[in-house]
Amino acid sequence: MKRIFPALFLPLVVLAFTFPKPKHGSLPTNYFNPPVSHTVLLSGTFGELRPNHFHAGIDIKSSNGVPGDPIFSAADGYISRIKVDESGYGNSLSVSHPNGYTTVYAHLDHFTDEIAAYVKQQQYTQESFEVELEPSADLFPVNQGEQIGVMGNTGSSNGAHLHFEIRETATQNPINPLLFGLNVQDNVAPKMHSLKAYFLNDKREEKESQSFSVYKAGNRYRIKGDTLTLATWQAGFGLKVYDHFDRVSNWNGIYSLKMMQDDSIVYEFDLESFSFDESRYINAHCDYEERVTKNSYYNRCYTLPGNRLSIYSQLDNYGVIKLYQGKTHKITMIASDVAGNEAILEFWVKKGDIPAVSQAVGNKIYNYILPYDEGNLIQTEGLYLHMPAGTLYEDLYLDYGTAAERSSGCYSLVHHLHDSRTPVHGYFDIGIRPTVPIPAELKPKVFVAYCNGGGVWNCGGEWKEGFLRTKVRALGDYCIMVDVTPPVIKPVSFSSNMKGYNKMSFKLSDNTATSGEVRALHYEGRVDGQWILMSFDKKTSTLTYEFDDRLEKGEHELRLVVKDAVGNETVFERKFVR
Repeated sequence: MKRIFPALFLPLVVLAFTFPKPKHGSLPTNYFNPPVSHTVLLSGTFGELRPNHFHAGIDIKSSNGVPGDPIFSAADGYISRIKVDESGYGNSLSVSHPNGYTTVYAHLDHFTDEIAAYVKQQQYTQESFEVELEPSADLFPVNQGEQIGVMGNTGSSNGAHLHFEIRETATQNPINPLLFGLNVQDNVAPKMHSLKAYFLNDKREEKESQSFSVYKAGNRYRIKGDTLTLATWQAGFGLKVYDHFDRVSNWNGIYSLKMMQDDSIVYEFDLESFSFDESRYINAHCDYEERVTKNSYYNRCYTLPGNRLSIYSQLDNYGVIKLYQGKTHKITMIASDVAGNEAILEFWVKKGDIPAVSQAVGNKIYNYILPYDEGNLIQTEGLYLHMPAGTLYEDLYLDYGTAAERSSGCYSLVHHLHDSRTPVHGYFDIGIRPTVPIPAELKPKVFVAYCNGGGVWNCGGEWKEGFLRTKVRALGDYCIMVDVTPPVIKPVSFSSNMKGYNKMSFKLSDNTATSGEVRALHYEGRVDGQWILMSFDKKTSTLTYEFDDRLEKGEHELRLVVKDAVGNETVFERKFVR
């Protein structure tokens, strides 16, 4: 049902410990070898809280902090997928194994020669740097311990490491690799940093919240005074906690968290496995506002109504603690890692006096109520907004308004859709009607702009019934803008005399960033009219062509064309000698 509203305006140190009992049954703990030859040290754990997703693997550190470590197949199998991506996993390989699991190796600097030659041939056939290939099982069989690539820093990586996953082949769901016996030296318990209490109404809506510092006393964490007096009849809690390992300083994600009320478990999750389809529900699991405003990650120890995560094994009353006058409850939180190290927080909580004004949604200002479990449609003279059911994690008390924007290149009012501190799960439709005529020659150059924190992002857009419409995935300010500025091509390594050089490279830039599924830049290089393979590093915006036997020595003509998201084009044409 939609609600329609009228306009209201290999070497490895192994420790002896007991593995957690996996939900998937008996996992093979002696099947996979480490994918590196040096001691395994981690910079990221499985299920770690990341922006908009749970981390789907473990991040293995480089032996010396730079790319170059050889990467080996963890077991016998065959290479079933090869992907080259300018962002995301960068250069990645998947190896399917006969025991029903698939291992994934991401952010590789490069593949081994045979695989690289095959990929390059496919890139030239498709005339595309980015490719996703699925070789037949007999094309690249591999043995356990056989080198398949080299550790790198490609894609969205922020440093040399190997992102390593083990997936169930049938479902492609990732499973925690540390449960397969790939253990690292770990004698360090998780560390707790802060507790947060949420004052909730009968719909689990937050009326207000309060943070409390925690400190360690002996073998337990405590809060000052031991007892919280909260002015609410029911409360939820959130905990900021990180895991740690021997020999590394990284703050990693925990494996499990359990909350007990008066010694009975009321909330528990573990990060053994999840599906990629549910990964974005992390924005309901964590305190989203804390994440976007302070880069601070709290595990929410109660569930929002629209949270569909499968990681919870215990949820009494959704993890919400009911409070009664004159009664004190003991709360115990236990955070664990895979090695069995634990951190324990104990405190007591009781109900305080509740102010009369603390009801329903408190002091929220709104002009629409959008139920999380229904489709919602708002249409005014200047705005079209459609949110399918499942877009929200809880009912949204939408604060909507408009404002005039006098900046050059803006052709509509600015539509204030609540604020960017409130998460949405799926894409929703937005359409904006211009308030001033757009010249015909500029209509192909317009886009729905997302304006936040002084930045502008191109969200795309197509004309329909007088509205410029597109799909977006964030609340905040939107308007119609135009972009007539072409991208910039700056030579980094190029001259008319390229003798003795093994590559040419260029820095690309544009005046407007893009959001969602809108591609920022399209590029194509040709030498003497023939397509050439140019690799793009999105982190550095560098486009590179490495010379090979396809290019003979002598004089040549380069033509490099770069287009932005609305078709503005820059052409770089030069002759060079190699």
